[in-house]
Amino acid sequence: MSFLAASDAWRLTVAPMIDVTDRHCRYFHRLLAPRARLYTEMITTGALLHGDVARHLDFDQAEHPVALQLGGSEPDALARSARLGRQWGYDEINLNCGCPSERVQKGAFGACLMAEPELVADCVKAMQDAVDIPVTVKHRLGLDYDESYGFVRDFVGKIYDAGCRVFVVHARNAVLKGLSPKENRDIPPLRYDLAMQLKRDFPDCVVVLNGGLADALQAQEDGAGFDGVMLGRAAWHTPRVLSEMSLRLWPSVRLPSDAQVVDAMTAYATRQVAAGVPLRIMVRPMLGLVNGLAGARRWRRMLSDPARLAANDPGLIYEAWRSLQGRRDEPEPARVQSWST
Repeated sequence: MSFLAASDAWRLTVAPMIDVTDRHCRYFHRLLAPRARLYTEMITTGALLHGDVARHLDFDQAEHPVALQLGGSEPDALARSARLGRQWGYDEINLNCGCPSERVQKGAFGACLMAEPELVADCVKAMQDAVDIPVTVKHRLGLDYDESYGFVRDFVGKIYDAGCRVFVVHARNAVLKGLSPKENRDIPPLRYDLAMQLKRDFPDCVVVLNGGLADALQAQEDGAGFDGVMLGRAAWHTPRVLSEMSLRLWPSVRLPSDAQVVDAMTAYATRQVAAGVPLRIMVRPMLGLVNGLAGARRWRRMLSDPARLAANDPGLIYEAWRSLQGRRDEPEPARVQSWST
């Protein structure tokens, strides 16, 4: 099945990040970017087939469109996990072929799958047979120090033949030995030109650029010619970038002001605390919301204070907001428009 007609759905996406993009982070990001496509953390097939499914797959309906990223290398297990994702209401199933961590390598999945394109094709085909939503792949440009374009072209070509039409390309190699996951995000050189060559060679595919996109202007410039961009750490450290990108891509879509985001997150945190979720989990993704504004350090300090967080009082979010210089509780609709300048 081709999803090219819906390629606009991938114009702005937020990367799957372990220990970051949980459902609370995604709820927050949805407020900042109403049309962005959000991704779960990588969830292994073992965690779904032998663990607490609800804990891993539950999400708020406001998060749509939201994709489930799976980690695994066994076609049957991936098909069963994809089916669970579809049953829980996810809009896409994404296979991780890019994570370079040693833990993932020991499980024989993640980036090391790029060395086995035929197996990946079998995995993709099994998932496609199991669900009626897009099955996509996130991958690197190569493994270790092999920088030949032919490697990634042949990898994508094999999966293309299996029916996949959406590829998220982290435009670096994955060095499996000698570099940590953090170093793999910084040290292997970015090669956007090779990612663009994939788009030229597979013009009927959706190709999304990932890697090294630090701000909205860069994402717009370096992402030109691709079907979309995927932001990772930038969305975590400076979440306002999601609203800036939204304004560039969808200028007619009205965004909430900072104060309205605070109000929505306080209401959300109140519901979640009542359900037994610790407040600290909800406020973690909010720490960078006001970076660059007067009082941002105070905001971060208050929302990361262990003593304050231990009280589990969502009112702490309002208290931190009121502490900002010149801030009041009422919405500031004019504030949002200034983000596009």
